[in-house]
Amino acid sequence: MTRAPFGRDAAISAGFFLALGLAWEFGVRWSGVASYLLPPPSAILGELWDSRGPILAQSLVTLTEVFWGFLIAVALGVPIAALIHFSRTAKRTVYPLFVALQSIPKIGLAPLIVVWFGYGLASKLMMAFLFAFFPIIIATLGGLASTPAHLEEHFRALRATPMQGFWRLRVPAALPSFLDGCKVAMPLAVISAVVGEFVGSNDGLGNLILTASGSGHTTLTFAALIAVTVLSLLLFYGVAYWERFIWWRAA
Repeated sequence: MTRAPFGRDAAISAGFFLALGLAWEFGVRWSGVASYLLPPPSAILGELWDSRGPILAQSLVTLTEVFWGFLIAVALGVPIAALIHFSRTAKRTVYPLFVALQSIPKIGLAPLIVVWFGYGLASKLMMAFLFAFFPIIIATLGGLASTPAHLEEHFRALRATPMQGFWRLRVPAALPSFLDGCKVAMPLAVISAVVGEFVGSNDGLGNLILTASGSGHTTLTFAALIAVTVLSLLLFYGVAYWERFIWWRAA
């Protein structure tokens, strides 16, 4: 299947969001909705520009929390997934444990995490880690299990060692699924870090949203929400960028 050129895709996406923005702008103005309830996009964009310094500074705080939480989730999730895949004991013990932990509402754990780890970076990093960890495990497990059987037989015929089979066959076969899991995990990490900032933080976009909404500054609240959205999109497409190097995905 051929992909549309990047320029055309970008133009279609930009046109779609422009149409949504115009519908919002004129809908608010024609309906007479008060700006403190729902400000028009023009006012929000003006606030984004006027408050660009604080918003950028708080975005960097949230980005730091998300980056390290996501990185730790990958560093721990991939080897744990490999352990579960190759070990029957781990599949019967560790895997059900993580499934059970995943069922716990982590937003409800946020106040406890703040109590345990404090108001600083550690608690938000832990929130991002918890939200990103399970999708990475599941995606990596699926990728390892999807190794083509005929290629496994080919490697055995060549008398490849188990380590050679792992690095040269299973890892490349699992990469597409792993990246899909990362694309799911990244926005979740952003959301969880912002939730952690809601619960207990003196910095970050979540704290900015909470402060702005508490003071009735609706345009700043929307501006900070847009900053969260843009940050999540940039990180998502940053992960998706690496898919172009996996030329065997369609094989």
